[in-house]
Amino acid sequence: MVKKFIPSRKSSSRKGDNGIVLVVGGSYIYHGAPVLSSIAALKCGTDLVYTCVPKINVSPTRAISPNLIVIPLVDQKLTRGAVNKLVGVLPLNLDSATIGMGLAIQDRNSLLQLVKSLLDRDVRLSLDASALVPEILPLLKDKNVVVTPHAGEFKHLFGESPPNAKIQRIKLVEKYAKDHGITILLKGPTDIISNGKITYLNETKTPAMTVGGSGDVLSGLVAGMLSKSRNALECAAAAAFINGLAGKSAQKKLGLHLTSTDILDEIPYVMKPFDKIV
Repeated sequence: MVKKFIPSRKSSSRKGDNGIVLVVGGSYIYHGAPVLSSIAALKCGTDLVYTCVPKINVSPTRAISPNLIVIPLVDQKLTRGAVNKLVGVLPLNLDSATIGMGLAIQDRNSLLQLVKSLLDRDVRLSLDASALVPEILPLLKDKNVVVTPHAGEFKHLFGESPPNAKIQRIKLVEKYAKDHGITILLKGPTDIISNGKITYLNETKTPAMTVGGSGDVLSGLVAGMLSKSRNALECAAAAAFINGLAGKSAQKKLGLHLTSTDILDEIPYVMKPFDKIV
């Protein structure tokens, strides 16, 4: 089923044809989160990834990988001025973006401004962590948007905690997905992915994936999938499945002693059976 969700690559394709992604995240403390997301997007087959981080993080972000195209935020946090300058320098042909991983936000209106600007450009979005605020919901209805909360972020976003019982948990995700016209990927031992009409369950059951950063990898995978497809639900389901496969593969090699960079390393191998060239 997931193989159907991942588009084929044309043998005649050129740079940019297989997705262009923007990643916006990071802060003084959480410098690694947007890096993990960016590399995950690249490793799932995206052609170009622009990584936007606060200016304090620019040098270490550039140093960690030559594969990243780094755009500095002019401020230490997300501000209206920083968003104005960022929007002015972004490529016009962006396909998707993921926002929020470790991101320090000074003014929530700056987040709303950034999201609205990207949606106005028809950019598909994946939102996580600090981007999951209730004020964002009215902007997202019936757009190509995936939100990727864990249980605590789900409560902060929607005002209600997901119950432990699986059936009730599924119904709650379906309700809020339908009400707000979005795709929800509720992370957990069983990921629940729903647009309110169709629901997929992804049972990872990989205890080593509680390590910090595994959610950032998932956000990058969602954005990478969205850069190639307009079906937000299928993109979210495929990303959750690939993330889980990569985690299982890493755990098989390393036991419970893995890091999120180990999950990154496994992505190309677990995706290889899904490769299609036309």
